[in-house]
Amino acid sequence: MHASLPAPVRDPSLLSISTFAGGVVLLQQLPELPARPAILAVALVAVLTALLIFTLGRRTVPFGVLAWLALAGAAAGLGFSWAAWRAAERLDDALPAALEGQDIQLTGVVASLPQRFARGERFELMIESAELASSVTNASNASNLSNASSSPSAPTASRRADNPADLAAPAAPLQLPSRVLLTWYHAWDDEGDELGDASDAATANDVPQRATPPLHPGERWRFTVRLKRPHGGANPGGFDYEASLFERGIRATGYVRSRSPPQRLAAFVPSFAVLVERARDVLRERFIRTLGDAPYAGVLEALAIGEQQAIPESQWRLFNRTGVTHLMSISGLHVTMLAALCGALVGFLWRRSVRLMLWQPAQRAAIVAGWLTACAYALLAGFAVPAQRTLYMLSVVALSLCSGRHFGAARTLLLALLAVLLCDPWAVLSVGFWLSFGAVGVLLYVGTPRVGAVPAWRDWRGHLAQWGTTQWAVTVGSLPLLLLLFQQFSLVSPLANAVAIPLVSFVITPLALLFAALPWPPLIGLDHAVLSLLMACLESLAEWPLWQQPAPSLGATLLALLGVLCLLLPRGFPARWVGAFLMLPALTVPAPRPAAGEFWLDVLDVGHGLAVLVRTQTHSLLYDTGPRYHADADAGRRVVVPFMRASGVTRLDTLLVSHRDNDHSGGTASVMAALPVVRTLSSMQELGGDRCRAGETWAWDGVRFRVLHPLPDAYERTQASNHLSCVLRVESAGGRSALLVADIEASDEAALLARAPAALRSDVLVAPHHGSRSSSTPAFVSAVAAREVVFSAAYRDRFGHPAPEVLARYAEARHWRSDRDGAIHFCVSDVLTASAYRQTHRHYWNTP
Repeated sequence: MHASLPAPVRDPSLLSISTFAGGVVLLQQLPELPARPAILAVALVAVLTALLIFTLGRRTVPFGVLAWLALAGAAAGLGFSWAAWRAAERLDDALPAALEGQDIQLTGVVASLPQRFARGERFELMIESAELASSVTNASNASNLSNASSSPSAPTASRRADNPADLAAPAAPLQLPSRVLLTWYHAWDDEGDELGDASDAATANDVPQRATPPLHPGERWRFTVRLKRPHGGANPGGFDYEASLFERGIRATGYVRSRSPPQRLAAFVPSFAVLVERARDVLRERFIRTLGDAPYAGVLEALAIGEQQAIPESQWRLFNRTGVTHLMSISGLHVTMLAALCGALVGFLWRRSVRLMLWQPAQRAAIVAGWLTACAYALLAGFAVPAQRTLYMLSVVALSLCSGRHFGAARTLLLALLAVLLCDPWAVLSVGFWLSFGAVGVLLYVGTPRVGAVPAWRDWRGHLAQWGTTQWAVTVGSLPLLLLLFQQFSLVSPLANAVAIPLVSFVITPLALLFAALPWPPLIGLDHAVLSLLMACLESLAEWPLWQQPAPSLGATLLALLGVLCLLLPRGFPARWVGAFLMLPALTVPAPRPAAGEFWLDVLDVGHGLAVLVRTQTHSLLYDTGPRYHADADAGRRVVVPFMRASGVTRLDTLLVSHRDNDHSGGTASVMAALPVVRTLSSMQELGGDRCRAGETWAWDGVRFRVLHPLPDAYERTQASNHLSCVLRVESAGGRSALLVADIEASDEAALLARAPAALRSDVLVAPHHGSRSSSTPAFVSAVAAREVVFSAAYRDRFGHPAPEVLARYAEARHWRSDRDGAIHFCVSDVLTASAYRQTHRHYWNTP
């Protein structure tokens, strides 16, 4: 007897979209892309399999589970090949390595809302034409020479000097990415890295400050720039800057060379995308002009036009501690709320016109009006993932209501997911993607069993209970992902959201949008006053503690998600309590630590600077804290603290800051504010704590620590910070050792060789002064005799570190570079093992 196909195959949308998404996610995990023929082969097999399944499904041939699995494989193959094809196209849009650091003259259109900061602006440029600046200079010189030689009064010798036609030979057009991210430092040229590293003081003093008009979207400019391929820090627990740029289609970053004056060629170049960005720019100027220096002006800008960069770092920390970050930018909740309000208003007015009612039903008019409002608001928000997801969901709902068909909650969510992945396969790289779809999925899961049980509007107890159920569901449902992605959870989040959601959704955001449409200053003044009250409430709630722990494993996270499904089952369902036990592994994960007598040493990727974490069985020491990039960002906050949180380090037994140079001490304040520090050791008197003094020793868990430099009297003999660098040697119980020397120079190396040459011999060496020519003398290199040498330097380091001749001196050792390898991890016991984060966690979009 023939059995028909299973229900998921007869109605394949849920299965096929889910596995399509799985194929997209799988592709984003690959270290290298498959070759194009392989991509086409996978796509062809997937399409043929899908056609076969649907053909046989119509004939009800008995495939059973086999058909189900074949359909899942076909959909996954289609998702994989679609994402791979899009990724291959984007990789082709790349900056040739030979053009990095070259002066290039670009002509293009400002394509994004410029991000302004204290020293300049950062913006995206759509390139229209490009050529090497040297070619432009030669052409200009040739033109001048030609004019001079054609002058009747010109000397005969000048006419014979050169052939202007040779100088003016046209250069071949450059193949550059279509979109680049540029930084324009209005005070000076700056080769700062992607985190905004400051230029050296000499460069700052060489170029006078200029008064430059602000940029606006849609303007056409000619700039002389220097570009580099996308590159960001690579650290466990850190932000993947390269993935973010890749998702946005930005395949090069760089800075404007102010010595060649930029030229604005056109005030506005019309296109739809530019028109939207110009509208956002006009609204931003309106907010800035009206609110001035109001403390929460940036939050209102973010709620109205999605300008999240306007919110100061300190306020983001407050939102993170209270769990309301999702409310302080344009989210799906805001888009839905505004669409519902506008739809209800249009429906109300539509019913007042007999002629309009005879033309179209009021319900359909309200649906269309709400959808158009959602489109406009999503565009105004910069079309971020939460806004995309909501718009696609609302589009499916609107289509079903207008057509009289009911798609169902799950299918609506999955169709929105499919639309997002078709438009942006890299959306899965965004944390917001998982939190956004996860939150909506939880709400649909909780709400489905309760359809038809909505209390009457007069039943305030029922509404309150429903509100509490929603808060409980979102809180519990987001817990596993928050622990996996951020290693922390706000215990006060349910209470903070219960207060913030009604105020932000129904008062603060509508007033901000009303001011955007009707620029009446009292409106935004009232809005800011309400927001100030909310911020005061959040500041008091932020005093409550955070739940912090090491990142759970993927297996523990999946088990916790299963536990969430059990806990959120309808009341009366048996054994719901099992869900709490399923969540325990994710909540009680122990921090990994080395065994007694061993130590782990992690050299973090902080750009031009140094930060090293040393862990023993029960103790932790941080050696230096990395640079301060600009006023609101430093390596302590962006790199060191996230790494320690992901690693389960909850306190520092010793914070050792080697010397006062910014690239070694810039993140100190952020580290000390983030977690308790038992002891501070440094050569900086202003930092307090104990001073580094040669001869000091201590032992933790069988691991010995010894300070080798500086001598106690060095503080009276010199004020040069490099010469006061604290030198620390760490030795395991098995005799393996590591030497941390900060920025000591040749004279300091000679002093160490004179008084303690045997103590210098180590297996691991963090190279002096990032590999500068002023250090690593041959005698010092020979005395240390390291097997592993680490150079902590920035990508295309502006100081040229590490110097080629210094690399040659360490020819007998294995070289590690933070700019090439990312964070480097050493496990030092009886044997020595090493690994690099860029090697173990490489993705196809990473710069080689």
